[in-house]
Amino acid sequence: MSSFDSPDSVSTGADKCRAVVLISGSGTNLQAFLDAAADSACAYSLAAVISNKGDAYGLVRARDAGVATEVLSHKNFGDRESFDQAMAELVDTYQPDLVILAGFMRILTPGFVRHYSGRMLNIHPSLLPKYQGLHTHQRALDAGDSEHGATVHFVTEELDGGPPILQAAVAIEPGDTAETLAQRVLVQEHKIYPLAATWFAQGRLKMVGDRAELDGELLPRSGKRL
Repeated sequence: MSSFDSPDSVSTGADKCRAVVLISGSGTNLQAFLDAAADSACAYSLAAVISNKGDAYGLVRARDAGVATEVLSHKNFGDRESFDQAMAELVDTYQPDLVILAGFMRILTPGFVRHYSGRMLNIHPSLLPKYQGLHTHQRALDAGDSEHGATVHFVTEELDGGPPILQAAVAIEPGDTAETLAQRVLVQEHKIYPLAATWFAQGRLKMVGDRAELDGELLPRSGKRL
């Protein structure tokens, strides 16, 4: 049986939505989730934080918050497929309802994405479908855009191409650099990412085909604006 087959069990019923967060770096978006989950009224709990890098500062953030941590180094695997299979096996030991990518700097294999289809979220620093990929802040400046922002989306096999859920925009100001713009966008990321996860945990949000649905209504193809 492939490790990408469906997990044996997923928490249901009155239990909180169990989320596993995957990180590779400092974990600023992770901190937003840790802060939200510290409230007993939060609709989700963080079952574990897993990193492919042992020196990721996000692991310190998680440990300080009392959340379980794991490290699975991609350097110990010969290819992406074997790493992703091992990662799926590790993630599934925590029986997550939701997988959250928070600065997980790995291109995921189709098998991994399909395994968590409809229950894996990512955030991208642009107003999708604009500027998929890297260097989004500079690309927005180079294009002369008047606004920029971030988008929470479901993860599909297309890089940064899954159904958008929620967007927040910031105005591009005269004299902005990629760095100053990134800082303002990050503030918005910390607001919209936990919010989208809350909707999912409350059973209000789901992926329907190539669209996101909130409260039984399909969202615009660019997602809902905050």
